[in-house]
Amino acid sequence: MKLNSLPVAATFLLASLGPTAAAEFQFWYGNTGAAETAIQNACAAFNDSQTEHKITCVGQGSYDTAMQKAIAAVRAKQHPVLIQFFDAGTLDLMLSGAVEPVAQALPDVDWSNYVTGAKSYYETSKGQLYSQPYNASTVVFYGNKEVMAKGGIDAPPQTYEALVEALRKLKTAGVECPYVTDGHPWRVLEQVAARHGAPIASRSNGYDGLDAEYQINQGLPAQHLTNLAAWHDEGLVKLDPETRAGTFSDAFNAGECAFMEASTANYSAAYKALGDKVLVGMAPVYEGTERKNTFVGGGSLWIMKGHDPEAVAAAGEFLNFVRQPEQQINLIREAAFVPVTNDVMTVMRDQNLLTDPAFGSIEAGMESLNQPGNENSRGIRLGFYVQFRDIFKEETQRAFSGEQTMQAALDNAKTRGDELLRRFQQTYSGVELP
Repeated sequence: MKLNSLPVAATFLLASLGPTAAAEFQFWYGNTGAAETAIQNACAAFNDSQTEHKITCVGQGSYDTAMQKAIAAVRAKQHPVLIQFFDAGTLDLMLSGAVEPVAQALPDVDWSNYVTGAKSYYETSKGQLYSQPYNASTVVFYGNKEVMAKGGIDAPPQTYEALVEALRKLKTAGVECPYVTDGHPWRVLEQVAARHGAPIASRSNGYDGLDAEYQINQGLPAQHLTNLAAWHDEGLVKLDPETRAGTFSDAFNAGECAFMEASTANYSAAYKALGDKVLVGMAPVYEGTERKNTFVGGGSLWIMKGHDPEAVAAAGEFLNFVRQPEQQINLIREAAFVPVTNDVMTVMRDQNLLTDPAFGSIEAGMESLNQPGNENSRGIRLGFYVQFRDIFKEETQRAFSGEQTMQAALDNAKTRGDELLRRFQQTYSGVELP
């Protein structure tokens, strides 16, 4: 998606502004449910905390809808100052010409305080941060203590080899759903590759150039998906339509399944349904792996060009506000996200919040995000990646249903994905990747 580049005055940078003039500005976001409530509470708290500025926060129903409306609004010059967008759309916004890098707009912020795994996803290959991580999540491993006990298992396995052994014990004990997944690439491809330090695509997952090609049909990603298909055929793994509840998370929350890999943001619903039966740990790796950081999920906040300096400065004040530990903790408490800055963990420990069951996924999520990284665990910088996720799921679901082998599914997904990458490269021909 290529947006019209908008002119911006030299006075755009917040560092060049004097005392901030009063301004009203809009923030568009895509979340619904508990996350939307938390965002609206943050907006109200900002307005209550001062009288100089007023933010109006407008829900759009989904990330994709927010982005599509923003495209139309840019063309009509009626776009918001701030927009929230999700991880997979990062490259589209970076190359749109419609956003100002947040590190450039807010040069006095200590961006080094941000969690490595949260920050690197939204940085350029040169380390410039383009958007401010906000409602962050990552993958963790959930276990139902009561169901696990049927197979004599007392802790979530830390390796896939140990996990398969546990799943077989559960099946032998009569558990119909030892492990559940929906097969979404964020869970079964991206996060698995990241914590193993394995590439999804060449050119450091696209960070080093628009000429990247997918590598999902070889190496660790291909082996893991092949294993997952075999475990499914063995009756150890169930997919959404094979559960009584209809979705993987609902099936786990209903006590139907023993294990699932899911977002930290799933914790609130799981704890509400299962209470202290829920166990949370880092997602498994294969034996012999030097664990790397997982990817951040969720959304980040982008400053859009084409607004007067007063509105941009006011938006900067909001970004500073939501970065405060107290505001991050409110977001975590209300919607089960994870901290995006390291100082929040210190505050949470000092206040003994990490012993509160309401924050039960935080330590595993933060430990996972803060693992050492490599060039493949920074993030994904691939064009039309939202569309590729749909292709991946379509092809792999056909493998799980027995219509083709998993290797054929991955070969097909690579071919179709590479076609998307070449289209994206042509769309941005002559544009230098930041």
